[in-house]
Amino acid sequence: MLSLKSCIIPFIAFILGILIGWIILRLFDKKRLLSAKKTAEMIIDKAKKEIETLKKERLLEVKEKWYKKIANEEKEIENRKKELRHLEKEYNKRINSIDKRVENLDRKEGSLINWENKLRIMEEKNESIKKHFAHLIEQENVKLQEIADLTKEEAVDRLLKNMEAYSRREGAIIRKKIIDNAKNSGLKEAANIIATAIQRTAVDQATESTVSVICIPTEEMKGRIIGREGRNIRTFERETGVELIVDDTPEAVILSSFDPIRREIAKLSLERLIEDGRIHPGRIEEIVDKTRRGFGEVIKQVGENACLELDIHNISNAVIQIIGKLKYRTSYGQNVLNHSKETAWLCGIIAAELSLDQNLAKRIGLLHDIGKAVSYEENGSHAEIGANIARRNGESEIVINAIAAHHGEVEPISPYAVIVQSADAISGARPGARRETLESYIKRLEKLEHIAQTFAGVNKSYAIQAGRELRIIVEHKAISDAEAELLASDIARRIENEVQYPGEIKVTVIREIRRTAIAK
Repeated sequence: MLSLKSCIIPFIAFILGILIGWIILRLFDKKRLLSAKKTAEMIIDKAKKEIETLKKERLLEVKEKWYKKIANEEKEIENRKKELRHLEKEYNKRINSIDKRVENLDRKEGSLINWENKLRIMEEKNESIKKHFAHLIEQENVKLQEIADLTKEEAVDRLLKNMEAYSRREGAIIRKKIIDNAKNSGLKEAANIIATAIQRTAVDQATESTVSVICIPTEEMKGRIIGREGRNIRTFERETGVELIVDDTPEAVILSSFDPIRREIAKLSLERLIEDGRIHPGRIEEIVDKTRRGFGEVIKQVGENACLELDIHNISNAVIQIIGKLKYRTSYGQNVLNHSKETAWLCGIIAAELSLDQNLAKRIGLLHDIGKAVSYEENGSHAEIGANIARRNGESEIVINAIAAHHGEVEPISPYAVIVQSADAISGARPGARRETLESYIKRLEKLEHIAQTFAGVNKSYAIQAGRELRIIVEHKAISDAEAELLASDIARRIENEVQYPGEIKVTVIREIRRTAIAK
């Protein structure tokens, strides 16, 4: 019994130990479970906060994109409104022009009716004069036969000679009057036509420069454009041949080049790189090559738009490509394509006033400077090169001659050649159309003053109004009033022969006498 009892007690103690250990383990697991739950709750709360933050950021990004989109749409709507207002003004101008043309036609019709009435009256007078002359001839025949004892044939011969001499003298007088009237009326009509053409095509002219400014979205983009140790900017300049200037100008970089086509290709390439966001040497080479290959389509589109704007059709694709190149050529700071379009409008207006083919005149005006687009590729003047291009592309002989003769290098064969000479001079010589370098401008002013100083009796000379007027002060003792007028003509003639200048120069000679008395 003692041995059994001694065995049971340890066994019971063992069982109790197991139970107690099991209870302790359960309590420990419960604590770990509670700790895990708390950790999970903290992770879930943190995730919820992060999700809420991300949701707010995405919402702000979407709002910003929509605001930008709405702003762009509003800007586009405003541009469309401006275009509509411009078209409305053009439409009103056209209506007013048509009304004026109708009024002119009505006046001309009235004047034609008056001339018809005058001609009818003159014909009636001529008939009466003929009858009167016939009667006088008969009387003179009788008198001649009575006085001179002449035969009828001899009297008729003498009378015819007298009438012939009289008719020649009267005809010369009438011819001189007709020529004088035609000159006066022709000069007035030409002045009216040219003034009307200038007023109807008074457009703004923007001076071209050698730089293009590219806007960038952020300042951080400048660093990406430069690249590590400047490798991106070096690759871009090597591929485009254009200098890329990154300075302190906020949100902008500058492209500099004297070649406008290179500068335009570089501009389009950089804009695509900024929009894409991937800027590295390989991507730069790819984008520049792609832009250069697609630039031909851009030039063609420019040429087609110019032809559509002027309503000119049936022009070959090669000529359209050359017209598009004119957008990237300048002459004394004046864009050649804008100059060609302006010349075309002027030619059309002048041709319409002269009852000539308006479409043909506009065609010649648009094509007259196409030689400037390829003048560096071929030998000869731009007028000669342009005429050869027109001949190779099937243009008519009138168009070819007008292009070749618009600077007087060949003789014109049609009035259209003279019209394009006038329109070209109007577009190029009007104030603000072209600019010249400071050095040549100063030299021209100095030359004007020097020419005036070489004449005897000149005291001082001043070139004013940007060289459009030369004022000369002469010594009153050496130059009389009559001699002052002659001096102004001589100086103007010498300026015409020795100086190259746009427009005209007014020469004013000032002669004055001053007498001073002092009252004491």
